[in-house]
Amino acid sequence: MRKCFSFDPEYINMNHGSYGSLPIPVAKALEPYYALAEGNPDLFHRFTSIDLIRDVRKRMAEFVGVAHADEVVFVPNASHGLNTILRSFIWEAEDIICSCSTSYNSISRTAQFISDLPPHPTHAIFTINFPTSHTEILQNWRSFLRSLNTTRAQAVGDLGRRSKIVAIVDSIISVPGALLPWEEMVKICKEEDVWSVIDAAHSVGQEQNLNLVEADPDFWVTNCHKWLFAKRGCGLLYVPMRNQHIIRASFPTSHAYLSPKDRQGPNFVEQFEWNGTIDFVPYISASCALDFREWLGGEEVINTYCHRIALEGGKRLAQILGTEIIDEHQGFQFTLNMVNVAVPFPPTMSSDAEIDMAFRKKLLIKKNIYPAFFYHNGKWWMRCSSQIWSQVEDFEVLGELVLIACKEIIAEFGDGSNLVENETKGDTE
Repeated sequence: MRKCFSFDPEYINMNHGSYGSLPIPVAKALEPYYALAEGNPDLFHRFTSIDLIRDVRKRMAEFVGVAHADEVVFVPNASHGLNTILRSFIWEAEDIICSCSTSYNSISRTAQFISDLPPHPTHAIFTINFPTSHTEILQNWRSFLRSLNTTRAQAVGDLGRRSKIVAIVDSIISVPGALLPWEEMVKICKEEDVWSVIDAAHSVGQEQNLNLVEADPDFWVTNCHKWLFAKRGCGLLYVPMRNQHIIRASFPTSHAYLSPKDRQGPNFVEQFEWNGTIDFVPYISASCALDFREWLGGEEVINTYCHRIALEGGKRLAQILGTEIIDEHQGFQFTLNMVNVAVPFPPTMSSDAEIDMAFRKKLLIKKNIYPAFFYHNGKWWMRCSSQIWSQVEDFEVLGELVLIACKEIIAEFGDGSNLVENETKGDTE
């Protein structure tokens, strides 16, 4: 399978989840579309690309299980789509926007940015600390939303209206790379009268049997250029018909925008067909990616292999490092094709971002291998992506190099024990 990708022969790709990897067959399938785009830019952008993308939307709508093709549109990436949603709400005083402690940084910061602007809706954060379980997360989620509803109820008298609560939920967290019980979390949102915005950046191509009609989130956004094998940047935004009035304008605003008071019918899809000149071929690539996946054997074949290697490779890596997989005591219920393994650091090790940068330099730049490192709940971890080219031996190579890197980093930065000793001494004095 490595021959299907343009990887440097010396590079071991353990971090597919961050940027995706374009297969050579998909790249070759796109060459005729680039020829059309450059052969007659006017014709391609005014007619050809629009017709092609409409066809791809129909195919993607069926793939993710939505009722109508006009409920999905393409966006450059998941962050772009999520910003489009969150900035489309008309925020009022005492409204609440929720993110999770594990939300992707730019999205949690988008929530904070919205909170920082008048009329300053409250930014509430739901804490998820691993190790945990799906059952515990759902219990805590229900309690969290009910507490927000209590706050909302208390404000009704002063406001003369019921404020809104908008919750951002990951389907698969970025770091740790963990599958959340997001469909059940959506149901709880409905029970508690909370808008659900699903950050599904890692879902399509990794999470099988998607059925958005059945899951019924209020909004859902994914990246096709990650696990689906489309070309960067290609994201898919799902907005069911009932909620399209919320998305008053695309971002940037399209020439097709009509004031809501002037609309005689739907104006959602038209706005996303043209809202600025970009490379539209990546959107078309989603269909080529689906063709490639069918050639490979289909979703079950692909993901069964990737999941198996994630588990076998993760266990071998943890064995080499003398550590653990983040959910091994929960039956690996959070693990799909990304496995999270603890770094063999002492518990006193600093959480400083310089540690992550040191790993990048020692592994990515010097050794041509890199998983995603992150600090969570008092520990350093690494998120390893398993793909169709992955094998357990890749995890073994990584393990030996991480052991060396850890020793070097502790020698350079210290293990943090002196800070603990100073704190303890200060408490005693």
